Amino acid sequence: MNTRPRVVTLGPCIIDLSTFFKLPTHIYIICEYCEGYIMMLTALWLFILTYILLLAFPQIGAYIALTSASVFVVLRILPIDKVFTTVDWNVILMIAGTMGIVSLFIESRMPSLLADLIIQRMPDVRWVIISLALFAGVISAFVDNVATVLMVAPVALTIAKKLRISPVPGIIAIAISSNLQGAATLVGDTTSILLGGYANLDFLDFFFFRNKIGMFWVVQISALVSTFILIFLFRRYNQRINVKSRTIVKDYFPTVLLLGTVALLILASFIPGKPSVTNGTICVSLFIIGLRREFLKSKDIKVLSKTLKEIDYFTLLLLIGLFIVIGGITESGLTEEISKSFVRISNDDVFVIYTLIVWASVLFSAFIDNIPYVATMLPVTSGIAGILGIDPTILYFGLLAGATLGGNLTPIGASANIAALGILRKHGYKVGAGEFMRISVPFTLSAIIVGYILIWFIWS
Repeated sequence: MNTRPRVVTLGPCIIDLSTFFKLPTHIYIICEYCEGYIMMLTALWLFILTYILLLAFPQIGAYIALTSASVFVVLRILPIDKVFTTVDWNVILMIAGTMGIVSLFIESRMPSLLADLIIQRMPDVRWVIISLALFAGVISAFVDNVATVLMVAPVALTIAKKLRISPVPGIIAIAISSNLQGAATLVGDTTSILLGGYANLDFLDFFFFRNKIGMFWVVQISALVSTFILIFLFRRYNQRINVKSRTIVKDYFPTVLLLGTVALLILASFIPGKPSVTNGTICVSLFIIGLRREFLKSKDIKVLSKTLKEIDYFTLLLLIGLFIVIGGITESGLTEEISKSFVRISNDDVFVIYTLIVWASVLFSAFIDNIPYVATMLPVTSGIAGILGIDPTILYFGLLAGATLGGNLTPIGASANIAALGILRKHGYKVGAGEFMRISVPFTLSAIIVGYILIWFIWS
């Protein structure tokens, strides 16, 4: 009996991943692309394992992402010479600089003063809650969502204490409103910064893009509709309010710094052929100016360390690791295969693909952090557009809308929600998922449906 192994030669187009595993162990495969398929399969399982670990152990997510990135490099899925260029340093610098400026802005107490001015003009508790939610939304369009919640939630707590009412509805409204407006501008949320960096969008592109209205206006219309939902939900909160105290702000420089950041980002959008790290350099430079001023004013080195500690280095490391991981799966050809799967499922129908991306993003973001999700889906979305030969803009905006708003559905869907519930827990209020979702679900569904329809009609 001849036990010599049979040799099967396969062309590059007739082998798939399932075929590879179904072949008997005594059959050797000779194919110029076999190594690529094995590499793609390895990347797939490594990527799945990374996501499972991120979901299971979010508190060490940065270390998981960096470890996974190292494995991609060690296994040569991603060549070592491409590691540095795979990371979007413009995004990393923008996030770091913005976080630093926001910490100075919060320290100045200006957000608290603005909240006081709004409250003094409201007739009852219902409108105080709604105005605080809208105010949080306005801030969140330019400031990180979690920072916004940390700024505005204490005001809601103070009002609730004075009126002897529960602060739960107000703080939930603040959190979900912050998440909604995070998609409005380039610096509103990490997901927006990721999209801006990947699609090369500038600050003004979120307002008007290719002679059409941008995401800012889509978000504002969605916010208007969802505000009516809040008015209905809080219709019984009709207690009168009378707050005469007003926060005193002694340092207006951080406010000027934040407004200057927005202004310079707008001006930079008009510069043709600017360096790829322009926006990040602007944010970091202004933060350094603010940091230097704080030191000269106090002459205390502890001021510098205190402000630097406010930067979320965990998120920055998580993103760096994810950029490398995504670079690895892209290099292996996996994102291209995922893109082809989307196209096959939708039968080449752009509307079906758009719908699938939006609502899948809503569903996934309700349970997982939208930062790694968006970072992963951007190259997939680009790949889908490339296969279909269409402008990816509608798919990009659909992804941003679904992923940003979907996080509002559940208490664990967005960092701002977790921060808000943490504040309530610290003050003795335990909020269950049902209580949270009674407010968040109607608010979110109304906003995402409006956004879903508007994006399609504007960009299809």
